[in-house]
Amino acid sequence: MIPSLRNWFNTNFSAATYQALLDESTAAYQYPVPFRQAETPVFLPDEFRDRLIAAGKEIADFAAKPEFIAMSESAIPAGLNVPNDPGFSGMLAIDFAICKDENGEWLPQLIEMQGFPSLYGYQVFLSDLYQKHFQIPEEFTYLFSNDNIEDYKADLKAHILGNYAPENVILLEIEPYQQKTAIDFYVMEDWTGIKSLCISEIILEEKKLFYLKEGVKTPIHRIYNRVIFDELLPRTDLKRQFNLTEDVEVEWVCHPNWFFRISKYTLPFIKSQYVPDTRFLNEVSEYPTDLENYVLKPLFSFAGQGVIINVTSADLDAVTDRENWILQRKVKYEYIFQDPENVGVKAELRLLYIYDEVRKQARLVANLGRLSKGLMVGVRYNKDFSWVGASSYFFRKRV
Repeated sequence: MIPSLRNWFNTNFSAATYQALLDESTAAYQYPVPFRQAETPVFLPDEFRDRLIAAGKEIADFAAKPEFIAMSESAIPAGLNVPNDPGFSGMLAIDFAICKDENGEWLPQLIEMQGFPSLYGYQVFLSDLYQKHFQIPEEFTYLFSNDNIEDYKADLKAHILGNYAPENVILLEIEPYQQKTAIDFYVMEDWTGIKSLCISEIILEEKKLFYLKEGVKTPIHRIYNRVIFDELLPRTDLKRQFNLTEDVEVEWVCHPNWFFRISKYTLPFIKSQYVPDTRFLNEVSEYPTDLENYVLKPLFSFAGQGVIINVTSADLDAVTDRENWILQRKVKYEYIFQDPENVGVKAELRLLYIYDEVRKQARLVANLGRLSKGLMVGVRYNKDFSWVGASSYFFRKRV
């Protein structure tokens, strides 16, 4: 997106340097990342950087409105309401497609948003590897609120630990080290000192939670939650004492209710130049005549599962739980650069926020990139291509 930098990068790119990045990524935690890490970061021009920040702020501010609590109450499915909702999401991720407006200017278009911890550890770890191995110019950064990676680590650690010692804070998942995102758990453990635990390892006594640390029963006061109900509910084989919906004496870094509150469910309520027309399917009384320009999405799936890109009337008619689906106008992803073989690459960009409880607003800290040549942007849809996959965005530091 900055032609001079793209030309510099492509000209100086070497497979050996890229392999050195991958080798360090594996060696750092003795863990080979199971998804593709792209050969390149993306370089954002100043104007688009500022437009992106403005778009993210507009959407983040909408989700921070006091009336949003009542507006999003029906997003939480029956039987899945978790007690002790603090009234805000500790983490916020906003996904934008990189498009162009009618004047040919770069324009972010909202794809989805999540009140859920994204890859806050791994993504900055990867960005730092790009900066180190490819010698990104010093005036460029991948951080929004921190001066350097050590400052970011301290910021993240303070947010996750709160007022507790690391041994009393846990990262909660379902069989964490079998997840495709396990690299993020290794990074988070390293940077914060917390332990990643499967929900089956949690001990429940009355309303208090514990886990065994080297055989010693250790209290849990705060949870960095990565459990998704879509994965948890089918796991009837997973024996456990603790269910997320129980009323327990614990703080949540990111409360489970906000996975539902801030999700695709939120999109129909936001009216903005940065948000494509989106409607709940049960509110669509007459189908658009140009259905080829729409995409059908289930509200609470993740990683692109269940999405129907080439929508037909028959697809819409077949949906029975229509309140749990949205019909969204397609956005046109632009090719943002050419790879060394002159093949176009398109992308999504995720802004990562931490909620500031004092200021009552989300604070932008980092970003996540996904590069694609396939029909969809997710890593799983691009496994047979090069110059695609997990990536990062660099931009000039704002003075």
